[in-house]
Amino acid sequence: QVQLVESGGGLVQAGGSLRLSCAASGRTSSTYGMGWFRRTPGKEREFVAAFNWIGGLTQYADSVKGRFTISKDNAKNTVYLQMNNLKPEDTAVYYCVAGGDGGSRPSAYRYWGQGTQVTVSS
Repeated sequence: QVQLVESGGGLVQAGGSLRLSCAASGRTSSTYGMGWFRRTPGKEREFVAAFNWIGGLTQYADSVKGRFTISKDNAKNTVYLQMNNLKPEDTAVYYCVAGGDGGSRPSAYRYWGQGTQVTVSS
């Protein structure tokens, strides 16, 4: 089992920045594919960013390319999502995921965090 705990969400004005953190614990040796998804009420889960550090691949949703950056601190077993130039449409609950292939399909990930709310005001 892998436990994921997100933090760093909050309220920010459009154009501002936030950094989300995801601390992984448990059998982290299985977490070669990790990433972030988001969800707004009434919508399906939306892929944001992910990486597979075995393959060295990182990918982003088109809507966040150039604004968001995913990274990992191996020593801390923590994944980050740096979000810059935030827009009101980025408002969502953001979920950290692990145990997947580093791709964009939510069904590929076995472990999900509890989510952290990000609200961007206009």
